[in-house]
This record gives sequence, C-alpha cells and structure tokens, in this order.
Amino acid sequence: MQFIDQAEIEVEAGKGGDGIVAFRREKYVPAGGPAGGNGGRGGDVILVAATDLQTLLDFKYAHRFQAENGGRGGPNNRTGANGSDRLIQVPCGTVVYDADTEEILGDLVQSGQHLCVAKGGKGGLGNKHFLSNRNRAPDYALPGLPGEVKHLRLELKLLAEVGIIGLPNAGKSTLISAISSARPKIADYPFTTLIPNLGVVRKPTGDGTVFADIPGLIEGAHLGTGLGHDFLRHIERTRLLLHLIDATADDPIANYQTIQEELHAYGRGLVERPQIIALNKIDAVDSETIDRLATALNHLTQVPVFQISAVARMGLDELLQKIWDSLDQLNISLVEYSNSI
Repeated sequence: MQFIDQAEIEVEAGKGGDGIVAFRREKYVPAGGPAGGNGGRGGDVILVAATDLQTLLDFKYAHRFQAENGGRGGPNNRTGANGSDRLIQVPCGTVVYDADTEEILGDLVQSGQHLCVAKGGKGGLGNKHFLSNRNRAPDYALPGLPGEVKHLRLELKLLAEVGIIGLPNAGKSTLISAISSARPKIADYPFTTLIPNLGVVRKPTGDGTVFADIPGLIEGAHLGTGLGHDFLRHIERTRLLLHLIDATADDPIANYQTIQEELHAYGRGLVERPQIIALNKIDAVDSETIDRLATALNHLTQVPVFQISAVARMGLDELLQKIWDSLDQLNISLVEYSNSI
C-alpha cells in the first residue's frame, strides 16, 4: 500500500432548495391564500476519523467532494427535503487546514470524531412566509443559498507513543521488527525505509504501545533535504523519542548531534521531548569501544545510554523496561498536571 500523508481536496456543501410561489385552491376553502413551501437545507460536508485507514491514498485520485442539494419547496406549505450530508473518512491523526488561509480547522485523533468542514446552504422561503396584512397574496419566493466551498489541505500525523529516530542505517527498521510484528523492508544501505513504519509492542501487562520508525532524518532535513522534512511532522505526536545511534559509524557522537540539531531547527517542541538513547549494533564493535562511546554520550546528554543489538536481540528487555517506566512517569505527570488546573 502506498503511503500518502498529504493531500489537497475541494469540498462543496449542498445548495439550499428554492422556495416556491403557490396558492391554496380547494373546494370549501374560500380564502386559501399563499401556500408555497420553503426549500430544504443543503447537505454538509463532514470528515470522519476512521481507524481502518492508515494513509491519505484515497485522495490521490479523488479531489472533489460535494454534498446533496436541498429539495425545492412544495405546494400546501410543504418544505423541501434536506440534502444528505457527505461523509468523508480520513485516518485518525489527520489535521485539516484551510488551504487558502492556512487556518487549522480541526484535528481528528479519535475514532468516529466528526468535523464539519462545509455548511450546507439554507433553503429559500416560500411565498407563505411573506403573508401579511398589507400583502395578502405575495407572488414571490426566495431562492436557496449556496453551500460553502472550501479548498482543504489534509496532513496526516501518525499516532504513536514512541518515535524511533536516528540517521539512515542506524537500525530503526530492524529494531521495530525485533520488538513488534511489523515487517518493514530492511537492507544494508541508507534510505531503505522510505515511509514511516508502525509496530505495536506488547507491555508485560498485555497493553499495546505503538512505536513509529521515522525515516529520512539527515543533516538539513528541516530545510527539505532528503526525506526528513516530509516525516518530521510525525514525531510531533509522539510522547517519547528513542534515539538510535549506529555504534559502527565513523563518528557516532557527531551523528547524535546532527539529529539533535535537526530537531532543534524544526522546532515545535521536539528537542524538549523526553528521549532515551541507545547505541545499536554493539555485536559488531569491541566492548572497549562501546564503553567509551557510551561514557562520552552519557557525559554529553546526562542521561543513561543503553547498549543494544537489534539484529542479535541483545539488551532489548532492559531498553523496553526503561520505555515502559518512562511512559508510566509521563502518565503520572499528566494526571498531576490535570489535577492542578
């Protein structure tokens, strides 16, 4: 399945139905008077978050969506039928922008969440509405109002609690395949991963935690270099970052600093996000070198540095336990903050 995380669409709500001019003509009703009904309301365009969608691929070929128009009013004061709403399913995690003003219209994160993006037009008034003592036989009615037309930009931001970051070939895809049932493409060359991969990792309690492998981060990613600019947005929703560093690289310390600089340049609070650091591929480097790198990283970051090998499945239990403890602590902090306001 092709991964599409941005799309632009045009939506048009339904036009309101026209009111009509009609007069009541019935036997034994000598003064029937005006009886033209109002038009029905035009349908709305509504976006609905759905859990069974993971991409905006549906909008690659379908760009325009229109709701049903309202029905025309009828005689005998009958109101026209309301137009049916147009429901459009989008993946959970979709942010909706007005493409003309860049205003955020909504953020659909929960399954079944609705967002009305275009309101249907009101139905026109029939001549019955204009009856008065001065005008006993109005011979005019109003047309229905047009529905809203909007140009929207949809931006999908993955919903994951833990984001795995690092330079290409750090072993992110290998790690997510080792700790979850996800099976991303893996090879020994940079840029194997061209799309974010999601994997559900089970806690000892049985609960599932979503991990996201964020690809394409290189120097200059925040400026659009490589693929990182396209996928940095997916880190915004993660609660915890797992920074994976290739211990076999020429300069692992410089690689760590490169990613940190990209997070800082991108902004939006990413550099302040809680991080766990792990040296990967320790099975391919002598222990003395690993200890030296871990000590240097610890002095630089002031946080513990985990030593793992995703391919050999070394040190993964300790790393996962640290992740679970960190997420639990974040939950406690969130509860305490909520209770204080």
